[in-house]
Amino acid sequence: MKQFKAVVADIGGTNTRVALTSGTHVRHDTIRRFRNCENSGIEPILKQYLAELQEQPEAVCIDMAGPVHEGIGTLTNLDWRIDSTSVAETTGAKTVALLNDMQAMGHALAHIGPDSLQQLLPGLPASNTEMAVRLVVNVGTGLNMAPVYRTGGHTSVPPAEAGHVSLPAQTAQELRLLEWIAESHGTPSFEEALSGRGLEHVYAFHCKEDGAGDLLEAAQIMRAYGEGQDRAIRTLRMFTRFAGRYASDLAMITLPFGGIYLVGGVMSHVGPHLLDLGFAEAFADKGRFSEFMAQFPVHLMTDDYAPLAGCAGHLSEKMGLDG
Repeated sequence: MKQFKAVVADIGGTNTRVALTSGTHVRHDTIRRFRNCENSGIEPILKQYLAELQEQPEAVCIDMAGPVHEGIGTLTNLDWRIDSTSVAETTGAKTVALLNDMQAMGHALAHIGPDSLQQLLPGLPASNTEMAVRLVVNVGTGLNMAPVYRTGGHTSVPPAEAGHVSLPAQTAQELRLLEWIAESHGTPSFEEALSGRGLEHVYAFHCKEDGAGDLLEAAQIMRAYGEGQDRAIRTLRMFTRFAGRYASDLAMITLPFGGIYLVGGVMSHVGPHLLDLGFAEAFADKGRFSEFMAQFPVHLMTDDYAPLAGCAGHLSEKMGLDG
């Protein structure tokens, strides 16, 4: 596959990171961060970046937290509209690709090393590693997942909005949580209990159950957990049960014998504690299919630059297929 020069960008809620690539390699020395609040869109960021580095890319790939359809992306938590035609005009690139953030993470799996992963559950080796389905599960500001399929040298990562599936209850307490979410926040989806605000919701519910307590933000809850505070521990245990069930439900649907990869800002903080909090037990809690669940490896992704690598990998495939 030919080498080519490209620009990749990862648009987050607060900052946008931009980098140059050579083929599938992200040049870390070229990574720059731009504050979104200081810019009206992606175009001025790319224009400034390319002027500073005096570069002319052949291709551009941008990933964002929001839906992408027919070359146009809309960010969920930022009032930006990304148009591939406008990006091409701004950069002079002949090839422009837009991905949602989950698709970028899916494309990244083939381009990160074992040092970017922490194994949580070993699973079993896939009989065909190249063709085995993999699954990315994001727990951050929102909640979503993306299955990753590999066929004929091509990676396919279909989009999804899987954070909005209905939240199940298996205990009387969890049923009370669902009723409380429905009263306070509307339809009780998984995202309302398994995300940044979801963690806050679960803590608030425990305050209600206890009949006392001040509401805390996600970072404060994690600090309280680190200090051994009982309510925070109970909150994280419930949160982790939902995380294990969510991952196992998706595993039953997609059969990711190539592994499950947990990503996202919230997961980066909770992830190191998952096994202590009961993730493995919740993941395996599938009745007569409990032993079946042991086949799926589960990893925590620790590479902060994975979305940029995913953009580079996607462009490399696209450029190779195109020519």
